[in-house]
Formats: sequence, C-alpha cells, structure tokens
Amino acid sequence: MIKAIYPGSFDPITFGHIDIIRRGLEVFDQIVIAVAHNIEKEGLFSVEERKNLIREALKDLNRVSVDSFEGLLVNYVEKTQGNVIIRGLRATSDFEYEFHMASINRHLNNRFDTFFMMTAKDYFFVSSRTIKEVAMLGGSVKGLVPENVENALKSKFRALTR
Repeated sequence: MIKAIYPGSFDPITFGHIDIIRRGLEVFDQIVIAVAHNIEKEGLFSVEERKNLIREALKDLNRVSVDSFEGLLVNYVEKTQGNVIIRGLRATSDFEYEFHMASINRHLNNRFDTFFMMTAKDYFFVSSRTIKEVAMLGGSVKGLVPENVENALKSKFRALTR
C-alpha cells in the first residue's frame, strides 16, 4: 500500500488542489492531506477551519484523510508512515521552489521521494493567495473553489469588514 502525503497551507483549498488529489488517487492507494501549521504566517482560516473545509469538499473520496502538522515535513511523513510526498506544479517558478524543497527533504530523509504533478490547464492560474484577494475585493471565485469554500470566504470577509 502506497500512502502519499500532500502537504500545504490549503488556505483555502482550491479546485487546483482537488484536481491533484483526484489524479493522485489514480496512482496512490491513500492520500493524506497534511495542513501545515506555520507559526510565522497567519492564515485567513485557522488550521481547524481549513481541515473542516477540506473534509467537506472531499467527503466523496474515501481514500483521502485530512490531518495537520507542525515542524519538518519529513518528520511528519516518517511518523505517519508515508511513502511519498505529492506536490503540484503550476509554472516554472513553482518548479524552482519545489525542487529546492524536495532536495532538502531528500537530504534530511532519503527513505521517500517527492512526486510532482502538473496542475490541470483549467487551474494553472489558480492559487490560494489569488483566491483570497479576489474574494476580499468582492469578485467571484465560483468554479475555482468548492461551494463550501466560496461560502466560507464570503462569510470571513463579511466578518472582517464589519
């Protein structure tokens, strides 16, 4: 059984992420969505909110679980007995960063590798940062994020502008 770990901030999860997850299930037996808790970065959504949004968005996928972690990714992968790390790539700039991270992770623990997947053409331009910016400015993110995430963004930005 091959367990893949898909780490990220997922603040919020997008259809680009979900595309990687669905296609990843064609390759791996199980995928753990590992929401990173970065103490240096405050997200729009708390880690628990992100996990709940992801669970709701992926409730139809039975070989996917959602967890969170702090610290080094390689320690989390080791602790959870993962076999591979999944990373999505949108552009050349993503590759440079991801190649660097995969290299340091491999140096820290050579028991597992990083599996890169190209984002589908329909979501090549989608990033969590862009989604938050569009939603904050009142634009529509319909078709770019699951409906539960769209509603959560609207609620969050309504609450922040009061």
